[in-house]
Amino acid sequence: MMSSVSAAIAHALKPFAPQIFGLMGNGNAHFLDAAVRQGFTYTAVRHESAAVSAADTYFRISNKLSIASTTYGAGYTNAVTALAEAAAARTPLLFVTGDAPTSGLRGWDVDQAAIDTAVRAPRYVVDRETPGAIALQAAAHALREQCPVVLAIPYDLAALETSETELPDFADLGPTPPAPELNSTQLEQVSSLLAGAQRPHILYGRGAIDAAPLVKELAAKIGATTSGTLLARDLLDYPYDLGITGGFATERNAEIIAQADVVLTLGASLNQFTMRFGGLVNESATLIQIDLAATATNPRVDYFATADISAAAAHLLQSVPAAEASWAKELDLAALRTRPLGDAKTADGLLDPRRVASEMERILPANRVLVQDGGHFIGWGPMYWSTSGARSLTCVGTAYQSIGLGIASMVGAAAAADGRTVVLASGDGGFLMGLADLESIVRTVTSGVIVIYNDSAYGAEVHQYGSIGLHEDPMLIPTVDFSALAQGMGATGIKVETLDDFGKVSAWVEAGAQGVCLVDARISAHVRAPYMEEVLEANRKAAGAAASQSD
Repeated sequence: MMSSVSAAIAHALKPFAPQIFGLMGNGNAHFLDAAVRQGFTYTAVRHESAAVSAADTYFRISNKLSIASTTYGAGYTNAVTALAEAAAARTPLLFVTGDAPTSGLRGWDVDQAAIDTAVRAPRYVVDRETPGAIALQAAAHALREQCPVVLAIPYDLAALETSETELPDFADLGPTPPAPELNSTQLEQVSSLLAGAQRPHILYGRGAIDAAPLVKELAAKIGATTSGTLLARDLLDYPYDLGITGGFATERNAEIIAQADVVLTLGASLNQFTMRFGGLVNESATLIQIDLAATATNPRVDYFATADISAAAAHLLQSVPAAEASWAKELDLAALRTRPLGDAKTADGLLDPRRVASEMERILPANRVLVQDGGHFIGWGPMYWSTSGARSLTCVGTAYQSIGLGIASMVGAAAAADGRTVVLASGDGGFLMGLADLESIVRTVTSGVIVIYNDSAYGAEVHQYGSIGLHEDPMLIPTVDFSALAQGMGATGIKVETLDDFGKVSAWVEAGAQGVCLVDARISAHVRAPYMEEVLEANRKAAGAAASQSD
């Protein structure tokens, strides 16, 4: 029996990626029609970038592949920023998009192949003879290489019949990422470094999530303290886990890590924020990095090995001798996670964002998924809000340093939340960018809270550039009543200007936390997050070094 090219693609992908986030247009209309008829779970969004951001978030929380879909041309280019974010974050997803016909570009087409290359997204183009097989190859590539992959459907082929009758076995296409292991020399060298440590510390990242039990056992065996990056925070149920590391950490966390003489990094990229711009690890300490990357991802690394974290941890457990003593047991961890509560009001009469975060931690349902947009406010959620285990915090947009992309994270998170309340933290600038998908959020999120840190500004720019004398007018935003916008979309909107106003949020939660509640928190722009202080200090040092070289 003959079927269309689009139907063949949908048939092939259904067993491996049955969740689609999309916006219909000319280029993907036939594909979405076939997908819905074949029983895919389809979630419509209102801006094309949201389709990719939602699919991105869905994988980060569920660890399952999903599909984003848009039309060609403007629909495709609207999604490019989100595609660049997924590529930078190495998130597997399949972007099924329309494309120019096989006869060539029309007046309203762009060279999508060139753009795919520019944002580092591998590209597959279906043909009429083997559309299903090509779709499976694209999906396998996304999973194997841990990256977003574009599957382009030429406009003139989408509705044509195909004679394809057989599909390759998906397992034969190699969808499972490779699991390289430490060779004997590497194992011996890393084991020797750990055996000689007096004050070992293990820093784990997103790449270590599946290896959590092994990492915990290894830490206990060598008497190490542990801590996690933003996306793997609190992964271990371990008495000597210090919590989140980097710019969102407490000072006590940083003080303890600075005392370590050997730091073993597992599945973490060691970006500038995790490394506190070079200040995280003592200069005399040995920094070991084990990761799936081909080479060390930070110049501070003293010893690097490419390996799967689960395999590496298992082999190290067998080869490293048990420590005779544990420095972790002698540490005072009483004040490890203590943070400033924040003032009830600041000097300008507005709320202290630290207090907003503190109050929301008290109010929010404990069984939660945290999703964040980008912006200055990003520090408050990870610092103050607890999570519900691995893969329960995402920050879509931070890999590409954008704002606005994280709004649609709620849509992707809702599809993977398994009954948990989805909590979004956003700034007013980013939320205005993603405002179209407030409708998507209200329609798809069963239990959700949106916390907008509304400082009437692009806060990161105010702190980073206003503080050095740049004119602030371009950085300001007229105060928006987001609570009224929420009500207009069918959500509960609560304007929070005093501590008493949090009682309304508590009442909503106590009533069952059903639907979406938007908390429009009117905060001061003058309270600076600790991580931003680190950014500014790093900028001052860089400027000073540049000035001395020019003298």
